[in-house]
Amino acid sequence: MLDFTFHNPTKILFGKDATGRIAGEIPRRARVMVTYGAASAKKYGVLDEVLAALSGFDITPFGGIEPNPEYETLIKGAALAREKKIDFLLAIGGGSVIDGTKFMAAAIP
Repeated sequence: MLDFTFHNPTKILFGKDATGRIAGEIPRRARVMVTYGAASAKKYGVLDEVLAALSGFDITPFGGIEPNPEYETLIKGAALAREKKIDFLLAIGGGSVIDGTKFMAAAIP
């Protein structure tokens, strides 16, 4: 087993105009992967709002994270993040998307 330290800070924004505050939380030159589930983020317009709030950032979307995500789905996300040299992960959604995104953060290096 390898010895390592993994630090994975999480900040969750709630409330009115939460999407308008997202850009201020992300380092300006960050390469951002936006992760989301299969339908809700698109269906209710949240994904479009977030992408609009992040105009000017280098964005890579990764959608389709299912409830109780499959290992294969998350490994694909981690591989894409490595390929694109992602240095900031932004999850849009509930527990499965957030937990899956945390898994990807651990699997990227």
